[in-house]
Amino acid sequence: MRTLILYIATSLDGYIARPSGAFDWLFSDQDYGYTEFFAGVDTVLMGRKTYEQALGFGEYPYKGTRGVVFSRTPRAPDANVTFISGDLASFVSELKREPGKDIWLGGGAQIVAECVRHDLIDDFRLFVHPIILGDGIPLFAPRLPERPLQFVRSQSFDSGLVEVSYRRAR
Repeated sequence: MRTLILYIATSLDGYIARPSGAFDWLFSDQDYGYTEFFAGVDTVLMGRKTYEQALGFGEYPYKGTRGVVFSRTPRAPDANVTFISGDLASFVSELKREPGKDIWLGGGAQIVAECVRHDLIDDFRLFVHPIILGDGIPLFAPRLPERPLQFVRSQSFDSGLVEVSYRRAR
């Protein structure tokens, strides 16, 4: 079975974006293991807002991978992604049973919440940036079910960024 990995940046106070959706506070001064991680995935899952933010980089940043965008409004596929508006949990469960590399859950908060509710995330790789935003889009929605996790590792960088990795406790 394939592994669903939440690989995401967060502020120290738990926000993945400013209230406007901007993430201009993210470090981009070095790779932080991204190239190695990206080589191990063949599918990127994200919400419509995250997809639109990704397009803001100019060119679609996940070329060479299967892109799946969850949206409440059905849309036709574009050159980079397939839009899904059905049952997220069933779709992700089926996707995990298909052959392939790991699956990257790239955001946003609503999809993360649904995946946590249905206990679909296998690995949590959080990149904690040394900033307190004070407000924004939280990584984890309130009132999610309790999910015990097993610590895997942590790594700190000279920039102050800390990567923490957890695995779903079985």
